[in-house]
Amino acid sequence: MFMDTPSQAVQGRGVRKPFPAGGLLLVLLSTGLQLILALFLGHAYDMRIFMSTGYLVATGQDPYIARDLSTVFHNATFQGITTFGYPPPWALVLGLIYRISYQVLPNFLLYNLAIKVPLIAANIGLAYLVRGILNRQGVASSVSRGAWIFFLFNPFLLSVSSAWGQFDSIVALLSLLALVLLDSGRLKTSAFVLALAVSIKPTALPLLLVAFIYLLKRPYRRLVHYSAVTLASLLLFCVAPFIILRWDATPVLQHWNVFFSVGGGISFMTFLELLQGSYQLTDAWAITGMLWVPALAVAAIALMRSGIHGFPDLVKKSTAVVLVFFLARSWVSEPNLVLILPLVVILTSLGELKERALTLVWVLPLVFGIFNTSTVQLLFPSLPGLMSQLLRLSSDFYTARLILRVVVVIPWLVTGIGIVHACFKTTPAAQRPDAALNVEAGSGSWN
Repeated sequence: MFMDTPSQAVQGRGVRKPFPAGGLLLVLLSTGLQLILALFLGHAYDMRIFMSTGYLVATGQDPYIARDLSTVFHNATFQGITTFGYPPPWALVLGLIYRISYQVLPNFLLYNLAIKVPLIAANIGLAYLVRGILNRQGVASSVSRGAWIFFLFNPFLLSVSSAWGQFDSIVALLSLLALVLLDSGRLKTSAFVLALAVSIKPTALPLLLVAFIYLLKRPYRRLVHYSAVTLASLLLFCVAPFIILRWDATPVLQHWNVFFSVGGGISFMTFLELLQGSYQLTDAWAITGMLWVPALAVAAIALMRSGIHGFPDLVKKSTAVVLVFFLARSWVSEPNLVLILPLVVILTSLGELKERALTLVWVLPLVFGIFNTSTVQLLFPSLPGLMSQLLRLSSDFYTARLILRVVVVIPWLVTGIGIVHACFKTTPAAQRPDAALNVEAGSGSWN
């Protein structure tokens, strides 16, 4: 997609301009496209939860207790919604967004747009962060520019963020920034940023394991300091809001394993709905909900044996551990895969992974969303009637749709396993595809 050979990369390096050619225009085009998607589209389930959460937090109510808000938004579909299913930080952001948008100008579409503005900013931030990392690693300007454009216009990324409304791109941005800070020795800041990422959405939790193992060497005080800041930050982000705002944590404690008691999505358990007509893990399948625990333990052992050597290797091992977590979970939502997208782009640009792997990482979940009816549900804010008709039509092909969903998941699992194997495979430094870059440019590390 945007790869050069190592020799081309060396020849293509030169003085970096602050912005790629036509950079401002491309950013404006991307921003305009995302604003249009953000205004008119939004996931039928998630956006109702986010809109309701914003209202509840802004009006001093508990977002973890379900309420009928159909009269607030003058929409009957807000009657039977569930509670906010994530840690407090994003709920607090939604409360602020409600205050400066819907409370000032009560327009449904504009409120839908306002919730997506931080996601659009995160997408653009990812584009520049990845480009900066690749420039620092000494790749060709054409390669870093290609990666930059990838994040500005990638259909999968824009569909699950600007259109859908999920905030995984914020988690991905913070997680990647935390890895950069970790490699540069700014441990306290890295711990704070990574804890924030985990507090926004716990899908980034495996990266804490990577960070701890990365620091598991003398002097041990670095690990102690990192752990202390991480713990303090997690308490600040996840516990303090319940105490300060007097929210009831009982529903959270009662349903802490809600994501581990269901099977489906783009996971190895996607066949469950086809088999029993339900996502719920019965007693016979209950153990699959916790397979990620021994899987991460095995990944940790492999990580300690192989070690982490330099920033590219840190990205490789982070990609592997996060993928192990996803591949072993019984439920994975398509937006969750945004977390590995910048990592895979970096590795592909450095020649550590094949371009085919990157293509499959975003194309397969994009296709999966069609058979999962996620794409249809994006019509909720602007064309709810058409959405309902299409959902009824999809029910006529219920069995065929679920079979096709399984068909898509199989190559995704194969792709994920292949990436894990490639990332854990030790490659001598002299044989790395970017070896020529490091010879000319010196160390590619951020240190």
